[in-house]
Amino acid sequence: MEFSRVGKRGAVIIPARLRKAFGIVEGSLVTAEARGEGILFRPAVIVPVKIKNPERKTQSLLSRAKTAQDQRRGRKTAEKPSVNPDAVPHRRPK
Repeated sequence: MEFSRVGKRGAVIIPARLRKAFGIVEGSLVTAEARGEGILFRPAVIVPVKIKNPERKTQSLLSRAKTAQDQRRGRKTAEKPSVNPDAVPHRRPK
């Protein structure tokens, strides 16, 4: 067990031995979770999430089409969010 002081603005210094053991470096993100016995700090893992707008989704559907049937299905799906499939650049199936 190691001790730390709480500084101005609530800053807590994590002892060097623990930072090294858990790969926490300057700029690392950590989570702070309230537990019955105290506060649990853990290294955080951020996973980027890609959000596709309707045009990008349409482009993806139409570009991946292998057959004419896939193309029709993609065009039908694209028209649901009011996107004109002809206005979206994409590769045409052979």
